[in-house]
Amino acid sequence: MKRREFIGLVGVGSVVASCSHKTTQSTLPASSSRADGFQLAGTVSELDKNGQISNKELSAGAVLIVRDPDNASQLTAVNPTCTHAGCTVAWQQDWEAFVCPCHDSQFASDGKVLQGPAEQPLAAYAVKIEGNDILVKTG
Repeated sequence: MKRREFIGLVGVGSVVASCSHKTTQSTLPASSSRADGFQLAGTVSELDKNGQISNKELSAGAVLIVRDPDNASQLTAVNPTCTHAGCTVAWQQDWEAFVCPCHDSQFASDGKVLQGPAEQPLAAYAVKIEGNDILVKTG
């Protein structure tokens, strides 16, 4: 199996896993935006279960959230659209990187380019935990 095919298959599995139903209720409505600009993106329970959260329903579009590989108490949130050709990147835990299945671009957990052909980083967003809620500020 070629590397690109493997990454594609692993990425698809990660996305499918991240789309599973939430098992823990949030204290905030899913589509609400607070006065400080943060929106509910998911729950800590969901993140711990799936290893990542993919949310396409925020006002700014899609967001992908993972734990920072250097500090598990911190989270990182990025727009998962590859800046090279617009494909959707997937988090590869073993590589500690977001990987694009189309042209093999790789991005660090903070969105910075590790390997091209992409030259621009992924858009990164402010993210925080309040109770069991994971909140993202995309604007």
